[in-house]
Amino acid sequence: MNETRKLQEVDLYKPIQRYFVREDYEVYGEVNDCDIAAVKNDELVIVELKLTLSVDLLIQAAKRQRLTDQVYIGIPRPKGRLNSKQWRDKCHLVKRLELGLILVSFQGKGTKAEILFHPRPFNGSKSKGQNKRKRESLMKEIEGRSADYNVGGSSRTKIMTAYKENCIQIACYLERFGPLSPKSLKEKGTGEKTSSILTKNYYGWFERVKRGVYEISEKGKEEVKDYPEITDYYLKQVRGDRSVDPGLER
Repeated sequence: MNETRKLQEVDLYKPIQRYFVREDYEVYGEVNDCDIAAVKNDELVIVELKLTLSVDLLIQAAKRQRLTDQVYIGIPRPKGRLNSKQWRDKCHLVKRLELGLILVSFQGKGTKAEILFHPRPFNGSKSKGQNKRKRESLMKEIEGRSADYNVGGSSRTKIMTAYKENCIQIACYLERFGPLSPKSLKEKGTGEKTSSILTKNYYGWFERVKRGVYEISEKGKEEVKDYPEITDYYLKQVRGDRSVDPGLER
């Protein structure tokens, strides 16, 4: 193909036609709105062509599934890496729709069509099983939040995570009750990560008073003021509880 000429959908036809002819199919272009129809015995294959993997192409191909299970989409081979996350995500969507994918390469004067994957039934149960850890992580994150403090779709704002909320909870209790040990904090409901949070001190909100006892830092006092909704929530949980850490009475 002349590289000075802009690529067109019709340029995808010949290499894909040759591929199926080699596989002993009879191949026809533009049959009842189908870009390519290939027949071998009673088997019908339909290929829809586009210059990019778009929503319109997926819709078009999904409609062809009313005619046959063997539906492919054909596009030029992308210039980027085929192992990039973005490309893998696109391929997952195509597989989820039970479509096949054909890539056409244009190298100098030569063209080549390759089947990246064939149309196959999508195994939803298998997919969920392979992503069990991600599901457990998501559920754990939800369980660690006391309420919905984020706006869905946010991209340039700070996200309130279960971890940060846990840090705010600990900071609230230290400010209200004074220095406490991890054990006393956990007894007030700060959870199993309390010791780790105090030790790592990711936000710089805590200071060790003595071995096994922590207090809120000046930085912590200032920064937790940015989260009044969350601090109010946790302070209501312990209102009236003025117990002192037994370790500090000695």
